Amino acid sequence: MNKTYKLAIVGATGLVGRTALKVLEEKNLPNFEYKLFCSKKSAGTTIKFLGKDYITEELTENSFDEGFDFAIFSAGGDTAKKFAPIAANKGCTVIDNSSAFRMDEDIPLVVPEVNPEDINLNHGIIANPNCSTIQAVVCLKPLDDKYKIKRIVYSTYQAVSGAGKNGLEDLLNHSQENDLKKFPHPIYNNCLPHIDVFMDDGYTKEEHKMINETRKILGRKDIKITATTVRVPVENCHGESINIEFENDFDLDEVKMLLKNSNGVILLDEPQNDVYPLATIANGSDSVYVGRIRRDFSQENSLNLWCVADNIRKGAASNAIQIMEKML
Repeated sequence: MNKTYKLAIVGATGLVGRTALKVLEEKNLPNFEYKLFCSKKSAGTTIKFLGKDYITEELTENSFDEGFDFAIFSAGGDTAKKFAPIAANKGCTVIDNSSAFRMDEDIPLVVPEVNPEDINLNHGIIANPNCSTIQAVVCLKPLDDKYKIKRIVYSTYQAVSGAGKNGLEDLLNHSQENDLKKFPHPIYNNCLPHIDVFMDDGYTKEEHKMINETRKILGRKDIKITATTVRVPVENCHGESINIEFENDFDLDEVKMLLKNSNGVILLDEPQNDVYPLATIANGSDSVYVGRIRRDFSQENSLNLWCVADNIRKGAASNAIQIMEKML
């Protein structure tokens, strides 16, 4: 007799939570039961899911008493810190989308295409990496295995959906200084070199996330990494320019073939035909699109590439669901 799994979606009314429901509908996993949780403010919202009407419930300390196999949290760091340990203590495996547990040495930080073996190290909580980190390491892992990465320079072009509903509204409403809901300056017709808060060293927290999470996921504390993260007036899908210096030399055609054959990667690299990764191509997909692959002639054993991915799907919801699927 097949086991029935119980899955809780925490933050079901948010952008990532609703996307997780959409991905789960597409997958239509057999033998699953669902319960949708949200904040007190959003409790009672009706969401149509898998042909049924689900009424969202307020998340409380007793929400996990009935017993769940898995919970996907997409409700922010404070909620995760309070409720994820409660769920884990009641036998539920939590996959958390916030930054609350990512750099905890006892909690695995997982991208299924990169370090699936780390899933087995969990003690009830697994951290989902930052959206911009996820798409980068899917590309970097096969290259690191083959040529050993020495240094990475990240430059990101991140969509407003990464800032949630209010970020999207600031763009779509062409919001100006006096009616902004999310950003410190208008994002419409603008680019903001400011994602998350600024730290004492002049870097933003988002830039620190990319640096620290990349090292943890790849298991390479020695890699030198720097980052500049920029919010751009695009609804969805992050673009990233990545400059990589290797310990060893490489053949450019071999690099392209390696990426083409890598799990989760789609190679779009025909610049002579204007074929390269675009947000309009990646939107709605769980793959990472890679192109503009070329040698960096200014530095020995160095490479430039451009990657684009759907930051709400692969960068959050789908990655969490893929982690759960690996555990089934």
